[in-house]
Amino acid sequence: MSEVEYNKLTDKILASAIEVHRILGPGLLESVYEYCLVEELRRNGLNVQRQVKLPIIYKGRNLEKDFFIDLLVEDKVVIELKAVEEVLPVHEVQLRTYLKLSEKKLGLLINFHVPILKQGVKRKINGVL
Repeated sequence: MSEVEYNKLTDKILASAIEVHRILGPGLLESVYEYCLVEELRRNGLNVQRQVKLPIIYKGRNLEKDFFIDLLVEDKVVIELKAVEEVLPVHEVQLRTYLKLSEKKLGLLINFHVPILKQGVKRKINGVL
């Protein structure tokens, strides 16, 4: 997938997230935004999986414990959702870890607990697009 294609996909994802935020506003639980964003992404023709298992492999051994990616769009973009007062560095590190472990190139951290959704979006790249 080219950088242009990633950008087009990101634009569709963000348009969907903005629509959810426009309708619901801030102040709800993360799970509400997750379900509504999945619905909006699907309405926009995107393939989306929620709560995707990401096994913890340590020194080649599966530790029978999993991380969970909130959303995976088109099997390309990892989305980590938040509904918090402030995005902390640990939230960004969490997204970077999910990108590394899943071997995906692009991730979005979307915090719905903001007045304007654009203020709550961070884009992370794993390597080069």
